Amino acid sequence: MTDHTAEPATAPAPVPAGPADGEGTEPAGRIVLLTASHRVAPGLLSWPAWQTLHGADRVLCADPDHPQLPYLREAGVTVERTAPDAHELVEACAGGRTVVVIPGGEGDGRLTDGLARLAGSGRVSMPDLELLPGSYDLPGARLLDVVQVMDRVRRECPWTSRQTHEGLVKYALEEAYELVEAIEGGDRAELREELGDVLLQVVFHARIAQEGARDAAEGDDDGDEGDGPFSIDDVAGDLVDKLIRRHPHVFGDEKADTPEEVHAHWQATKAVEKQRASVTDGIPLAQPGLALAAKLAGRVRAAGLPVELPRGEGIGYELLALAARAEEAGTDPETALRAAARAYRDAIRAAEGVA
Repeated sequence: MTDHTAEPATAPAPVPAGPADGEGTEPAGRIVLLTASHRVAPGLLSWPAWQTLHGADRVLCADPDHPQLPYLREAGVTVERTAPDAHELVEACAGGRTVVVIPGGEGDGRLTDGLARLAGSGRVSMPDLELLPGSYDLPGARLLDVVQVMDRVRRECPWTSRQTHEGLVKYALEEAYELVEAIEGGDRAELREELGDVLLQVVFHARIAQEGARDAAEGDDDGDEGDGPFSIDDVAGDLVDKLIRRHPHVFGDEKADTPEEVHAHWQATKAVEKQRASVTDGIPLAQPGLALAAKLAGRVRAAGLPVELPRGEGIGYELLALAARAEEAGTDPETALRAAARAYRDAIRAAEGVA
């Protein structure tokens, strides 16, 4: 079987799959299995695919609802709705004929297994057999599957269908912490899994937010546009716009040769976007205490505000001073404390004799 996944946009060359024809022997023909990605709009086929379809003697498809069929009809390609077995398909190629088979989304295991058995028997002169991808996934195509699966789970799962933004907050926090642990632990497999769990939270919340569209259509949504429904596409679109705005040195005419200059561009565009009344605006107070203290100290230092650390009794003020000192020195106190805590945990386990 020949896979033309990496072929350029030229007609695919057949590769013999059976015994060579002797002189005067009837040519065995050619079977082409034409596949297409369900993540690409139907009708958007490669040039080799269209060449093969128009040049074929027969085009077969067993699925009457196959999404490609309307577009093939518009292009003048006659498709027979039939599901031949392996023997019938080989016979249809007799005389050097080319038969294109368009399998369903799950493929046609019955047919391919039958062809493999015939080829392995050595008793049948097999046609050339080719696998021709008619369309290809672009990078990020599996994200479409995530959205599709999440949509179905939201509709059909008794637990998932009842969740709200507020009810999922604890899971977002847990997944974020687990991602941090995977990064600090250096486990690539765990990192991959935890990134997926964080992505799930994004898709889950966006799917819930999308449901407001139904209420709006029924007249139940009397809020302004900012309170209305939105989808994962809106989330992704906003992110794309933000990345472009905050990287004028990449997408515009600005120049930045150092990380410090990039940071300056980011902060400048962010200041224009947010129009904050205070440097403390936008700092989430629910984050861990050391991270909160360092963030406040960093904002004060960046703005050049003459604000001294508050004085008081107790460990809280001492920790605040340590966090501010660490931030000024370029150290994330939260990360530093976690690293020390991990070392402490390892020492405890060693003392317990736990591997």
